Amino acid sequence: MVVEPGAGVSGSVERARAGDADAFEGVYRAHVGRVYALCLRMSGDNIRAGELTQDVFIRAWDKLDTFRGESAFGSWLHRLATNVVLGALRSERRRSEEPLEHDESDESALPPLEPRPDLGLDLDEAIRSLPPMARQVVVLHDIEGYEHAEIGAMLGIAEGTSKAHCFRARRLLRERLSR
Repeated sequence: MVVEPGAGVSGSVERARAGDADAFEGVYRAHVGRVYALCLRMSGDNIRAGELTQDVFIRAWDKLDTFRGESAFGSWLHRLATNVVLGALRSERRRSEEPLEHDESDESALPPLEPRPDLGLDLDEAIRSLPPMARQVVVLHDIEGYEHAEIGAMLGIAEGTSKAHCFRARRLLRERLSR
């Protein structure tokens, strides 16, 4: 794809909204890294993150006409990605019959982390090792910058429950990173 001089991502977005698949490829390339990182942090699984990333961009292509330009395209896409990931995680929980708001993961039942001898345990590994609800809340709050009230609304939990999961996640991260 060749981008005309002076036509940045916003120009690509406008052309993609008009149905230009090559322009959408440029949008994809500009944003895929950030979307994948969000999907990985939220899901904790490389393969699932790749699937979710593809789902996000399929949904973005389908919903591109709803982007009104009132905010940056990256912000719109980020919110769409968050919604896609949360929807997929809710669906997976319903299939496993594990209630969304109830995370009774036994921390001792979590697989032990095996840091590589040549490298210290890295933060992404520690985040992936968190129980699902704690991981989602800490990613949404501490990494993505959402407020606890927003997280509560997204996850269908009380604001206080969001704060409790965040506190728990931070405690677990401190323990795992201090090993």
